[in-house]
Amino acid sequence: MVLFSGGAEAAPARILAFGDSLTAGPGLPVDDTLPVQLQKLLKARGNEVEVINAGVSGDTTAMGLDRLDYALGAGPVDAAILELGANDMLNGMSPKDARGNLSRMIEVFQAKGVKVVLAAMVSSNNWGQAYREEFDSIYPDLAAKYGVTMVPFFMEGVWGDPKLLIGDGVHPNAAGVQKIAKKIAPYVEKILAPPGAAKESRAQ
Repeated sequence: MVLFSGGAEAAPARILAFGDSLTAGPGLPVDDTLPVQLQKLLKARGNEVEVINAGVSGDTTAMGLDRLDYALGAGPVDAAILELGANDMLNGMSPKDARGNLSRMIEVFQAKGVKVVLAAMVSSNNWGQAYREEFDSIYPDLAAKYGVTMVPFFMEGVWGDPKLLIGDGVHPNAAGVQKIAKKIAPYVEKILAPPGAAKESRAQ
């Protein structure tokens, strides 16, 4: 089923991939980065989309919030993949602050009519159980509060697998990115599907 009209007059749905290095794709050719791979996959599945790379390596949630208005100033978008928080966790920053920053970003997107896919991160064990529980609760809590679609742990199945990571052992290689793109594509399709499309798909 084609979710987005492919008619000659139809403009592609514009999706802002707003994140950190996991979105930006350090060490990868442009064609292997997540926004390019996701766009290619969505098009292969029959969707008319444009995925914009708004990933900045090293960004925390605070940095993302600071540049959000600038990113949105480049033109209207239909949806956003919000992928931030990993650097907050890696640096042991306050989960409360990360929660507040992500909340404000979701509110900005929604105020502009942008549908949000929230990419969940999880904490390592470095900062203790209490930190992990507080951090890990951010994403499902915000998804429920704002009614946004959440992708469970963004790096699930990729994190810790040397075959899917570049030499630094942290960032996905082309194969890892491909796996992530396949994971998140259905979530993007879900939020951009026309009303009734999900019911129609289940009925087939």
